[in-house]
Amino acid sequence: MNIFEEYLNKITGLLLKNKKLLKLDNLNNFNGIVVESPPVEFNYDLSCNAALVLGKKNKINPRELANKIKDLILKNLKDFEIIEIAGPGFLNLRLTNKSLVTNINHILENRKSYGKKDSNNNYNIEFVSANPTGPMHVGHCRGAIYGDVLANLLKFNGNKVTREYYINDYGNQIINFAKSVFLRIREIKYNEKFILKKDLYPGEYIIEIGKKIIDSNKKEKFDNFDDSLELLKEDSLRHSMDLIKSDLKQLGVEHDNFFSESELIKNKLVDKAVKLLKENNYVQEGYLDPPKGESDKTWKKTKRLIFKSTLFGDDTDRAMQKNDGSWTYFANDVGYHMDKINRNYKYLINVLGADHTGYVKRISAAVSALSENKVKLNCKVCQLVKLYKNGKPFKMSKRAGDFISVQDLLKEVNKDSIRFMMLNRSNDVELDFDFDKVLEKSKDNPVFYVQYSFARISSLLRTLDRDFNDKIDLDPEKFLLNENEISILRKVFEWPKIIETASSKYEPHKIPYYLYELATLFHSYWSKGNEDQSYKFIKDGKIKKVETLAIIILVAIVMERGMSILGVSLPDKM
Repeated sequence: MNIFEEYLNKITGLLLKNKKLLKLDNLNNFNGIVVESPPVEFNYDLSCNAALVLGKKNKINPRELANKIKDLILKNLKDFEIIEIAGPGFLNLRLTNKSLVTNINHILENRKSYGKKDSNNNYNIEFVSANPTGPMHVGHCRGAIYGDVLANLLKFNGNKVTREYYINDYGNQIINFAKSVFLRIREIKYNEKFILKKDLYPGEYIIEIGKKIIDSNKKEKFDNFDDSLELLKEDSLRHSMDLIKSDLKQLGVEHDNFFSESELIKNKLVDKAVKLLKENNYVQEGYLDPPKGESDKTWKKTKRLIFKSTLFGDDTDRAMQKNDGSWTYFANDVGYHMDKINRNYKYLINVLGADHTGYVKRISAAVSALSENKVKLNCKVCQLVKLYKNGKPFKMSKRAGDFISVQDLLKEVNKDSIRFMMLNRSNDVELDFDFDKVLEKSKDNPVFYVQYSFARISSLLRTLDRDFNDKIDLDPEKFLLNENEISILRKVFEWPKIIETASSKYEPHKIPYYLYELATLFHSYWSKGNEDQSYKFIKDGKIKKVETLAIIILVAIVMERGMSILGVSLPDKM
């Protein structure tokens, strides 16, 4: 149930039925008309802009039209007790007690599905996809949590979602990784000093991988790198992916599918994708212009296969072959996305790191070409995370080599704090992660503040010997809320709209922001009881008003749904 959608449908249905009476020649399918929450200072439940939108389209004074719509609503819809015309023609509406009780009861009867926007689409969300050459770092962490929570959100709405990890297990970086492990093995077995050279991996985790490979290959001497290359590649990658999967699991993230780039090459998926693009005249042999900043004299012109990505909104056409004729990284990605399309996903979502912004247009163009615009790819870029401790940037990890690992992060703060705080801002802006604030037990720590509100509610119910699922009987004739309860109820009514917006725009950060606002309203009401006895919830061991109990349960319901989507726990004691 979405109260805003419900009353929008009722109001627009009434306008359609009475369009001649209102002299509305142009309804334009009611485009632009919304029902939403009015500003707090107006003290109303809903606000509608119908008079402004339709007045402009039909050249009618909006305030005059608003008066007619107001009379029409009050006469035909029994849901509202007062309607005020504000500003240039906004309709501010206050629900009757009967309507409030009806809406509250609906939420109580549909606790687990409250806010759900029924859908049945098939999504593939590819996220993390870090090079399998070491443990995860903080840069991966934000994208991992964003992708996981987005998957939770879409599944909450009834969609089928595959969480996918693309393993970059092909190319020079894998050979360099295996070489790093080989040299560490030589260091362990034969006391040969590991000398850091360009493209090698220095982290101490390489030593741990080397030890595991030695233990499981006791007969292998590791005299020659080339002779041991295939074994090293296979075992190093397996141990490295185990590290990554372990890091992800500790963050509460588990993928459904791991797609190997090596398998992509083995199955010639790039060749198949190129063949399809050629058949549609989207790929041709030709020459690329020099990159920006490089002169024609220094640029070596080489004939190669080129994808006409400008036909699909890209800034320039893209090479599918390197100078030596081998496939580019982009070509491999084209083959991978053709495989996704062939697996019949309707929507593809790629969660990318901050350094991949320039890659979005070309891969989006490729998906459009491969699917004939039938499959939608949405790329979401997660910007950098800056860590601070004691007011200073958090230093790098020796274990990882040259970055801050997820393990470093987990040593400082728990999973709940990481997941909540990594989503506390939109993915497209940089995030400051302050360890001191995250460890505080105060309003300045959002995850604590939300969890503490639920713990307080749980404590209250224990005192009352009540359960979250107990039936609550509300009498519309005696229904009475104070100003704090009204504010909380109006915020609870916003939950389905938050879910809808977060889902449709792929913006899961709206959920923690909303939960913090709801928690703030609840704590404010709780604290008021310490200042004024008339606001106390309990008297002589019993709830003073059944309405208060209902409002508190509504807060708990939304907290449970929201924190479940975020993958964050809700302790009942703190």
